[in-house]
Amino acid sequence: MKSLDNKVCVVTGAGSGIGRHLAINLAQEGAILALSDINADNLKETISLAKLPQKRVLTRTFDVGNKQDFYDFSAAVEKKFGRVDVVINNAGVTVSESIEETAYEDFEWLMNINFWGVVYGTKAFLPILKRSPEACVVNISSIFGFVGIPSQGAYNASKFAVRGFTEALRLELKDTSVTPICVHPGGIKTNIVNNARVFSGFTANQSKDDLKSLFDKMTYTLPEQAADTIIKGIKKKQRRVLIGPDARAYDFMARVFPNHYDVVLDKLLRWVS
Repeated sequence: MKSLDNKVCVVTGAGSGIGRHLAINLAQEGAILALSDINADNLKETISLAKLPQKRVLTRTFDVGNKQDFYDFSAAVEKKFGRVDVVINNAGVTVSESIEETAYEDFEWLMNINFWGVVYGTKAFLPILKRSPEACVVNISSIFGFVGIPSQGAYNASKFAVRGFTEALRLELKDTSVTPICVHPGGIKTNIVNNARVFSGFTANQSKDDLKSLFDKMTYTLPEQAADTIIKGIKKKQRRVLIGPDARAYDFMARVFPNHYDVVLDKLLRWVS
């Protein structure tokens, strides 16, 4: 996909962070946009920043964890534009708590958005994508889709699931026009921690404020840089996109020390804490 000019691109979680900058960058590439977010005000601000005429953009405010709303969104996109070329399932949240103490309600809230939102977004748009001569479905996993982290069990579960889902999809679609891409961002300077359900930190003595401070220290990449890397990955049809030096480091650690990376991570987390 050498050019995104006049391609119809869907982005979820477009109201902030990576999703917002994907919308802005895609608009600059000449794309036609279909954007969603759960926050209407944030979505309006994104549209203003993207500077797209109304005929080249469609927006919907809904929870990606709601299957019917997602299918209504896909129908609206098809009705307005007649096709879809790229779908980026970007919306995501996190819960910080031990697995033992994580409430089922919090676990379900996270999985509905991080995992089921990806499933709904993929399945709702896949029949439309397959009619495009060249299409991509881009699912956002994480470096936490490579390694397990204390207090991030629910988030780990969702991001490992997104990775497995996308890799299976890649094999299933190998003889079609659709390229599945799995994205693994490292620490990105977004609002994910501010919007998280935080109950405990990486270690027992960390408070909520400690975790947010640690997140700021351990994030190396700006969301606009992440968006640029994803768009380059789409153009190159990369099967897997790593974002940031920490993503490359975690990927290396998980592959080279699959049975021992937890020891290294435990020492690292205690040191930075």
